[in-house]
Amino acid sequence: MSFAKRLHELRVKQRLSLQQVADKVGISKAHVWNLEKGQADNPSMELVMKLADLFRVSVADLAGENPDAADQDPEIVAIFRDLKELKEEDRDLVRGMMEQLKRRQKTKQ
Repeated sequence: MSFAKRLHELRVKQRLSLQQVADKVGISKAHVWNLEKGQADNPSMELVMKLADLFRVSVADLAGENPDAADQDPEIVAIFRDLKELKEEDRDLVRGMMEQLKRRQKTKQ
């Protein structure tokens, strides 16, 4: 799947508007639209990372590639597998906890 198609799919799945995505990653609404339509060439790695973080996916997943799970820490793979089995509201709770931990980590730096 192309970057453009994957970006659009993720945005729609999370029920975000073009403007909401633009505001969250610091670009214009038109730029998001151009990215989704495949009309913007070579987005910066910084932007791709911001988009991946926003949609809670890996950069490789956003780019349409499937990373080889065998290269991942087995504990993280197991946590991910467990997470996939949770109900949506429980995943939302875990997502909120992770956001709090990330904010706490940033304040400690």
